[in-house]
Amino acid sequence: MATPHINAHEGDFAKVVLMPGDPIRAKWIAETFLKDAKEVTNVRGILGYTGFTKNGKRISIMASGMGMPSIGIYSHELFTGYGVEVIIRVGTCGTYQPHIDLKDVLICTSASTDSNWMSQYHINGTYSAGADFDLAVTAYEEAKKMKLPYHGGNIFSADVFYDPDPETWKRWARLGLMGVEMESYALYVNAAALGKKALCLLTVTDSFINRDKKLTSDERAFGLSQMIELAIATAEHYC
Repeated sequence: MATPHINAHEGDFAKVVLMPGDPIRAKWIAETFLKDAKEVTNVRGILGYTGFTKNGKRISIMASGMGMPSIGIYSHELFTGYGVEVIIRVGTCGTYQPHIDLKDVLICTSASTDSNWMSQYHINGTYSAGADFDLAVTAYEEAKKMKLPYHGGNIFSADVFYDPDPETWKRWARLGLMGVEMESYALYVNAAALGKKALCLLTVTDSFINRDKKLTSDERAFGLSQMIELAIATAEHYC
């Protein structure tokens, strides 16, 4: 049954969904890495596909849009409306750390945030949002086998892209955060609240330490093959 933001039919989605932010990237992943990929949703230009990996495992790809409200909506509807059990975010980020280079892959075991996302739960405290342990360990083992340049740890999920305070990132960097993106915290909270599994894998596209180090827009859109291959290898364990 369709939800307010997804017009797929019952059974159109696999149990495991890879979720990039960009709809065009979702289309590229489906066409490049899946066999017999079929478009299953396109509401508001947010594209979703279901197909088969080279090993015959059925998985889905669907865009999340940008920011926590957007991924919060789509992940919630996938988890509650379509029987999805696992969502692996495949995104991009900027790094805060000198030892993390462009194109390195980050396995985000936890997420910190400046968002008030948790206010909806009326908790008198600070919730630490984390990935599913088994998913994170599986990705770690697959990354080692693939000999990828990877790092594991805490990521910052920001509500603001154009921060007026140029020093904000340094305060998070001192606490060891690997870098910044804008979606993981909400995904992890949704998964925890609904008893599902989630993981965020990121490719580093720019550096806060050296602002001249950045991938081109084409590289950002399509130069993420290693991360996608890692995500698929991880996903296949849960299909």
